[in-house]
Amino acid sequence: MKQEHIVIIGNGISGVTLARHVRKLSDKRITLISSESEHFFSRTALMYVYMGHMKWNHLKPYEDHFWGKNRLELKQAHVEHIDAEHKQLTLDSGELFSYDKLVIACGSKPNKFGWPGQDAEGVLGLYSKQDLEQLEAWAPNNQVCKRAVIVGGGLIGIELAEMLATRNIPVTFLVREAHFWNNVLPVEEAKLIDRHIREHHIDLRLSTNLDEIITDEIGKVKAVKIQDTGEILDCNLVGLTPGVSPNIEFLKSSTIELNRGVLVNRMLETSASDVYAIGDCAEQREPIGKRPPVEAVWYTGRMMGETLAQTLCGNPMEYKPGHWFNSAKFFDIEYQTYGWVFPQPEEGHSDFYWEHEDGKKCIHIHFESDSRIFKGINTFGIRMRHEVFDHWLTQKATVDEVIRNLKKANFDPEFFERYENEMLEAFNK
Repeated sequence: MKQEHIVIIGNGISGVTLARHVRKLSDKRITLISSESEHFFSRTALMYVYMGHMKWNHLKPYEDHFWGKNRLELKQAHVEHIDAEHKQLTLDSGELFSYDKLVIACGSKPNKFGWPGQDAEGVLGLYSKQDLEQLEAWAPNNQVCKRAVIVGGGLIGIELAEMLATRNIPVTFLVREAHFWNNVLPVEEAKLIDRHIREHHIDLRLSTNLDEIITDEIGKVKAVKIQDTGEILDCNLVGLTPGVSPNIEFLKSSTIELNRGVLVNRMLETSASDVYAIGDCAEQREPIGKRPPVEAVWYTGRMMGETLAQTLCGNPMEYKPGHWFNSAKFFDIEYQTYGWVFPQPEEGHSDFYWEHEDGKKCIHIHFESDSRIFKGINTFGIRMRHEVFDHWLTQKATVDEVIRNLKKANFDPEFFERYENEMLEAFNK
């Protein structure tokens, strides 16, 4: 009997999780194809290499011999076309590569919005191994890079600002919204992070748009022009970080149905037979609850890989990600969110916001006004336990139960001062 061949395009968290779990469950032939790097690495830790906390090899969760030992074939190539009818890939070398089951796990790419000069030398995102290499070449210190301009007020933008600040490179941060990340955060939290960014000597420009990137005679960045004011800012590096979008350009010549991403159903199946999509590039045909159709989040990519492995090994399983959660770090302030807290008030719902007098710690709780059922929480500067909030969301606990029992959720009771009594007093008022 012919051994089934599963080919995975992409060796990020989604593709590698899938490969590992399929190997645990079966003896199928598995090939991972990637043009970015030979081995899987932790993308979220790229910043720590530049900051000197880690070396490149530290980003690889598995030793190089892991892949051969587990019979996971690695192929470094770029896929240019998918012929779903004949189950064949065309690689950039011209090689035709066959599969029995195909999984598209090619992740995201940084957004660009047609700015003049956006492809110049000295312009980068912060997503790939190549981005890290270019950053090291273009901004090794504050002598080579006199100033950097970052465009886009999201998580990648603030990471890049922190990285450059560790090498004493002056940073101007252009954010088109009224506050940092206020398309995600309510205004109170957004203002808190605005202050924190400025405390780290970042030149934060709110409600400011990029007009164009100006280059010198050899095509290297030398300045940016601000929209509306026409101000020219001299710089040697431009970080374009206005979010990411599914990396699907190479799929447009195929018959696979696309929208913003690769359209999939709850089984993660695409419109083509025996072709699946997972991770940042997958778009749910029908959104799951209030989740966005495209989930560019590390843990959901991992969950999709685990789920699809079951299906490919004879145990059909729907993708059910559970309650929304996420975490990040803004310089010194840790952020966590569980459930839903929206940037704008939701009809029929109420919010409770508490902020510590130091301006670096806060919680924001969202709940139904009549039933008082707890719907979500944002925390800044206070680390909480995921499993406790997951339980409260599942059990539909009331906001009163949550506030009374916040001590159960405190992750660091031994090392961090407690603030629960102060929160309860503010809530009761």
